[in-house]
Amino acid sequence: MIDFSRYTSPMQKLIKMPKTLMRPIGRAIAEHGMIQEGDRVVLGLSGGKDSLTLLHALRHLQRHAPIHFELAALTVDPQIEGFTPHHLKNYLADLGIPYFYESQPIAEQAESQLKNNSFCSFCSRMKRGIMYRSLRREAYNVLALGQHLDDLAESFLMSAFRGGQLRTMKANYKNREGDIRIIRPMIYVRERQTRAFANEIQLPVVSDSCPACFNMPTEREHMKQLLAKEELHNKTLFKSLLTAMTPLLSRTSAE
Repeated sequence: MIDFSRYTSPMQKLIKMPKTLMRPIGRAIAEHGMIQEGDRVVLGLSGGKDSLTLLHALRHLQRHAPIHFELAALTVDPQIEGFTPHHLKNYLADLGIPYFYESQPIAEQAESQLKNNSFCSFCSRMKRGIMYRSLRREAYNVLALGQHLDDLAESFLMSAFRGGQLRTMKANYKNREGDIRIIRPMIYVRERQTRAFANEIQLPVVSDSCPACFNMPTEREHMKQLLAKEELHNKTLFKSLLTAMTPLLSRTSAE
């Protein structure tokens, strides 16, 4: 059992962010104009290693960047057995970051509404709608998501292999209603970097941030394994993929 009491230590406020993480995050934010003066940013916090890493990166930028922006975090609980993010409330309170918690029986809704689409796609759409409503209610205008370069590469391959389209996750765009911008500051960060940071700092990671996905093989997991195998023989694989995906990152239409 994890001793969550250690995560309420004031020492959490002294975490030093590694330059190997902050440089690609800063580069992404600058190149794609992700955060502007006066923005009110909410981080979609699943409790996984990626979103927790981005939490500390944005908090670091809030203290050191030449522009002023507000920062809060939001967790959407889909009420799936095994997902236990409740300790995040105390963790965010200790960091002094406003925290919103939304709970909705997405798993039950999927059973009655899901037809041909995958559960992951259904859950993602439902969560996104909940997050948009929360941002509007609390008067925030930017939603930050924790996807990294590995995620973008997997989406790129899935779109090309299965849909015959050249698409991936976008860096900075507005939702269909045009009132919320969605940003992904870690598009130049590798997953191994967030894993190393989470382990080194001992972040309070929710081990199964999506138990339903962990319990069944997914297309994304297949692409992850394919990329890992190819990278063993091609050390510049992700650099090449990033070059190929770069024109796709700046499209501004909603996903």
